[in-house]
Amino acid sequence: MVSLFTDWYKRNFSDPSAVTLLVILLSTFLFIYFFSSLLMPVFVAVAIAFLLDLPVNRFRYIGVSRTMAVVIVVSAFVAIALIAILGLMPVIWQQGSNLLQEVPHMVSEGQSYLLTLPERYPEIITVEQIDTVIKMVNEKFIEWGQVILKASLNSLSDLVALIIYFILVPLMVFFFLKDKKDLLASFSAFLPRDRRMASQVGNEMNQQIMNYIRGKVIEILIIGTVSTITFIVLGLQYAVLLGVLVGLSVLVPYVGATIVTLPVMLVALFQWGTSAEFGYVMIAYGIIQALDGNLLVPLLFSEAVNLHPVTIIIAVILFGGLWGFWGVFFAIPLATLVKAVLNAWSSTQGEFTQE
Repeated sequence: MVSLFTDWYKRNFSDPSAVTLLVILLSTFLFIYFFSSLLMPVFVAVAIAFLLDLPVNRFRYIGVSRTMAVVIVVSAFVAIALIAILGLMPVIWQQGSNLLQEVPHMVSEGQSYLLTLPERYPEIITVEQIDTVIKMVNEKFIEWGQVILKASLNSLSDLVALIIYFILVPLMVFFFLKDKKDLLASFSAFLPRDRRMASQVGNEMNQQIMNYIRGKVIEILIIGTVSTITFIVLGLQYAVLLGVLVGLSVLVPYVGATIVTLPVMLVALFQWGTSAEFGYVMIAYGIIQALDGNLLVPLLFSEAVNLHPVTIIIAVILFGGLWGFWGVFFAIPLATLVKAVLNAWSSTQGEFTQE
C-alpha cells in the first residue's frame, strides 16, 4: 500500500512545476471561493478588460499610444453601455411589469382549461389529478411572490451596489488595460520561478478566455437582436423582454434555450391560442435556436477546445452552484482549464514513465 502511494506521488509530483501548478490552482480556487462576493466588481472588470484588449491592440497597431487607445476604447464602451441601458431598461421594465400583472389572468385561464380535461378525457385524467396540479401551481406562485417581495425590499441595496459598479468597474478596466504589463509583472513576482506547467496552462487559457468572452458577447447581441426583431415583426407581445431573455439564455449552453422556451411559448399561446400565429412564432424561434447552435456557435468558437455536451452541463451545474451567474458565464472556460491541467499533468506522467 505504501509503495502504491509512493509510486503515485512520484508519478504526479516528481516535477516541481507540477507542485507549483497545484499550489497555484488551490490558492486561486480558495481565494475566489471565499472572497468572490467581495471582489465581484474586480472579476467583472477583468472580464471586460479581456473583451476590450483586442480593440486596444488594434489601435496600438496603427500607431496610437496605449494610454490614448485605452481612453478611446473605454470611453466608447461606457457610452455604448449607457445608451443600451437607458434605451432598453425602461422598455424591459414596462413590459416586465405588464407581464407580471397579466400572470394572474393567465393562471386563471390555464386552470379553467385544465378543469375541462377530465370531461374530455375521463379515461386518462381525473378531477383529483387536476386539483393536485392546480394546488402545486398555486403553491409555486406563492413562493415566487415571496421571492419577488424580498427582492423589492432589497432593491435599495442593489441600487447602491449598481452605482458602485458603474463607478468602480470602468476605472478598474481603464487601469487594467493601461498598466497591463506592469500588473502582470507584479503578480508574477509572487509566483515560484519553476512554473513551466503553470505557464503552459496559463498561456492556453489566456487565449481561450479571450476568445470565449468576445464570442459570447457577440452571440448574445446577435441572438438577442434577431429574436427581438423577429418577435416584433410577428406581433408577439413583450417582444423586447422576450428577445433579451433569449439573448441571455445563450449564457447557459443547452439548458438556457430550454428554459427560455417556456415563457416564449406561454406568451404566444395566451395571445393567440393554438392558431397559425402561434405556430409561426414557435417555428421562427426554433429556426433561431438551430442557426445559433449549428452556424453561429461554430463560427464564433471555432478556436475553442471541444468539450462534450455532458461535460458542459456538468460544468454549468458545478461552477454555477459555486459562483452563481459568473460561474455559469465562465463554465466553459473553467471546464477547458480543467482539461488543460489534465493534459499538462498527463504529459508529465509520460515523461516520468519514459524515464
